[in-house]
Amino acid sequence: MLKGIKLDSKKTMSITDEIVDVSNPDKVYIPLINSNVICDNLTKKGRKVKKGTMIGIRKDIEFPILSPVSGKVLGVEDQLYLTNKRVPCIVIENDKKEMLLKKELVEDITSYKKEEFVNILKDCSIIGMGGSGFPTFLKYIGDINTLIVNAVECEPYITADLMLIKLKADLILETIEAIMKINNIEKCYIAYKKENKAIYNSFKKYVNNYQNIKLIGLKSIYPMGWERYIIKTILKKNYNKYPSEIGVVVNNVSTVFAIYKALKFKRAITKRIVTISGENFDEPLNVLAKVGTNVSEIINKIGKYIDLENSVIIAGGPMMGFSLDTDSLIVTNNLNAVLVLPKCDDKEQNCIECGKCINICPANLCPVFIMKNKGNKEKLKELHPEQCCECG
Repeated sequence: MLKGIKLDSKKTMSITDEIVDVSNPDKVYIPLINSNVICDNLTKKGRKVKKGTMIGIRKDIEFPILSPVSGKVLGVEDQLYLTNKRVPCIVIENDKKEMLLKKELVEDITSYKKEEFVNILKDCSIIGMGGSGFPTFLKYIGDINTLIVNAVECEPYITADLMLIKLKADLILETIEAIMKINNIEKCYIAYKKENKAIYNSFKKYVNNYQNIKLIGLKSIYPMGWERYIIKTILKKNYNKYPSEIGVVVNNVSTVFAIYKALKFKRAITKRIVTISGENFDEPLNVLAKVGTNVSEIINKIGKYIDLENSVIIAGGPMMGFSLDTDSLIVTNNLNAVLVLPKCDDKEQNCIECGKCINICPANLCPVFIMKNKGNKEKLKELHPEQCCECG
């Protein structure tokens, strides 16, 4: 039986009829990091770049960091990344001409061979946009028989994927079909929360045109959006480390749209939808932000804080996100939300060993025993703390 908890979704706060476009900043800051691996700088101060110019690289897998704007490189500065750590960022003055390194249009996005598909995902720097930042091309290297598109968006407040689906459901389905054809994938499941009728209705208008794509409504418990949970629920299967071990790929719905851009235009995503929400932000909404934008500049344009002194700012969701020291956070492809929440008065208390954590742990661990055996390596090997999904 799957374990989890029911949370107040808080999603109605940020669902609006439009997305506010704030995608034309004067400067962008491109973090030299991928999946917590620091990348090498390939450019220098004064260099002119175009959209799509390679400005950095993760050397161990030859994964590129691409410029989202055209303009002039101003240098390298440390800026705040979504993990609340400062990382080196390439600073580019945006000339606002949107000049492309190359301009291509592919009429039939199903026409790629598998090797070409994998290479395009790599060349276009496609990553997991639900938060992981994991390079997507790595998921498709082996033989895949099932694709699961994660549209669950299980954390409270966040509606970035929902807004994307409302706008682009037809293109998302077109891309899923292309991914399936190119990779000889037999079936696809689009997973969403059963109670989220807006997602169901957006896809339902088009999904009947696709024989092997099925909508699957899941229980509204947290953390149902966890990759392992989704696979267990839909396919009744387990795996050791990666879903590819059982021939499965799970892609976030925003990642699928990024794949569309790569297949159709051979370009990286340079903008993404970000939810700005929380009780201490005056008008919660979703924005279309240029990758590399400083969030503080976005806040200044779209709204204001309510009682900032007594607020906590979080990158991502309230459960698995990171509390920030400041709102000077840089927008990246894997940033889906910035939340402004009231500070909580709850005080940390000593564990009373009631065992409730065991009853609800989605990874079926025994957190209380792990805590008691901190430092006991042999005992910890039996308790498998490495399987923790950090759900909060």
